[in-house]
Amino acid sequence: MGRRGDPLHTFVLGLTGKERPRVLFLPTATGDDPASIVSFYETYNADRCAPFHLRLFDRTVSDLRSYVLSMDLISVGGGNTANMLDVWRRQGLDEILREAWEDGAVLTGGSAGALCWFRGGTTDSFGLPYQVLADGLGFLDGSVCPHYDAEDSRRPVYRDALLTGELPGGYGVDDLVGLHFHGTEFVEAVSSSPTGGALRIEAVEGAIAETRLPVRLLTED
Repeated sequence: MGRRGDPLHTFVLGLTGKERPRVLFLPTATGDDPASIVSFYETYNADRCAPFHLRLFDRTVSDLRSYVLSMDLISVGGGNTANMLDVWRRQGLDEILREAWEDGAVLTGGSAGALCWFRGGTTDSFGLPYQVLADGLGFLDGSVCPHYDAEDSRRPVYRDALLTGELPGGYGVDDLVGLHFHGTEFVEAVSSSPTGGALRIEAVEGAIAETRLPVRLLTED
């Protein structure tokens, strides 16, 4: 969110097909940190969309389902993935998000906001060293390792989880790279960085196989 003019924002807004989409920000992973909410409104301002946010720690929205299903794009902030998922499940938001997705809403996010849509991946939700989180929402049938280029110590944890079968095969994603899925089908990898990379990573006959994916560079308007 701190990168106001990053073309990744324009890319996800464009996926809605709406001239002025209704965008909902979920800051649950930071405990609804006010600074993250302010940053969202500074980036997704009224000039480019109709922005909204949903706090669950000091909840003021009584009808979650109607509120969430009225949105065209739902953006999930980074932070503590495990705590976020627990809060969502406790309040029934996990099921509402699935319904929104099945109804055609665009779901997006970075770090925790990317990991949550998969079956699992690597996390620092429990502090360091990195651990495996294997109970994501599972909308996408696979796993993901975010920050693949920035946090090297995630890689061995992820690879070991694939080799043991704790996690299914999936993706290693560098910072400033997005994976675009239509439904559950992978479409492409995009990035706002010329060095951003993405890999398909699987365990094959007891060894790790990495396949580098083409990454389309996004440019500013």
